[in-house]
Amino acid sequence: MAGFADITGAVAGDGGFAHFGDPIREQRRLIGGTAVAPLGDRVALEVSGPERLTWLDSITSQSVARLAPGESTEMLVLDPQGRVEHAAGVLDDGASTWLIADAADAEPLGAWLSRMVFRSQVTVAVRPDLVLLGFVDGGTAAAMATAAALAPNGAPLVWADPWQRVRAGGHQYAEVTEHPGAALGWRVAIVEVEAAEALAATLGHDDAAGLLAAEALRVAAWRPRWAAEVDERSLPHESDWIRSAVHLNKGCYRGQETVAKVHNLGHPPRRLAALHLDGSEDVLPEPGSPVFAGDDEVGHITSSARHHEEGPIALAILSRRTPVGDLVVRADGVDVAAAQQVIVPADAGATADIPRLTRLSRRPSAPDPRDN
Repeated sequence: MAGFADITGAVAGDGGFAHFGDPIREQRRLIGGTAVAPLGDRVALEVSGPERLTWLDSITSQSVARLAPGESTEMLVLDPQGRVEHAAGVLDDGASTWLIADAADAEPLGAWLSRMVFRSQVTVAVRPDLVLLGFVDGGTAAAMATAAALAPNGAPLVWADPWQRVRAGGHQYAEVTEHPGAALGWRVAIVEVEAAEALAATLGHDDAAGLLAAEALRVAAWRPRWAAEVDERSLPHESDWIRSAVHLNKGCYRGQETVAKVHNLGHPPRRLAALHLDGSEDVLPEPGSPVFAGDDEVGHITSSARHHEEGPIALAILSRRTPVGDLVVRADGVDVAAAQQVIVPADAGATADIPRLTRLSRRPSAPDPRDN
């Protein structure tokens, strides 16, 4: 991809480069702001036209009608039952709105959006001709990637992941004082191929990071992703995605009734948890590996990684009734002990202050005049 294959140690993986020789070192350099990760597993889409923002606002979970140029957010496309169908980062430049989607979802998302245009003054284009570069804000990598980014309307196209904090209109279910996502200033630059090649030519062996490193930081930040945490049953509540991708107080959109109902009155049937895995067997469970509480299968792994500080870690989607405590993951015929850290509690939902009707007492019967 765009010159990165020429960097010493480059190892190809699904959708891009798995690593450049040492995924653990690459994690540290990403966090330190000195490495750039080519994200071949993601694709940009461009939505243009004067009605693009109000149109997107009407059909997605996020409030974007007044999104300012240079402002970043995130959106979900839900089905009528409130289940997640598509997900994308959102960045507007004043003339076009740019979406960042997982590669396997880019074409389906583009096709769905195109079907929804009708008479709106909007054009949707999938842009596989562009390169996406990930980095952590605040270091030399940020300066390099930002300088290489497209700037069609004067401002560089750099998406700031909103996962760092609860968005306006959002809600966090995780009951933690310090959310691990708050520390990760993840950014994605949208770059033309020629500019990406020129940047890659200036990078040394220690200046590039692969997808394994980027994924490890994501998993440690409890950050859900369409390609990993979403299946045909996924509700945004289950992975705490309302935190960054859903506006609970905006106008109507497909799936809104379910979103409001589960948030205000009920509990999602499943919940995302973080797992700290026993590394003594040197087995890292793959996505889909079953998770057990005792003899009962209670869920499955959605993402796993080897973190430079925490060791082997994973995200798992579990039944809401899964007990809080240690679990076991079965991988390659080996039972791997897993310490569970709750992300979405079992009682998530029913969070709003719902007015309760005063229970009416039975009125006393009228006195019988014959008693006088």
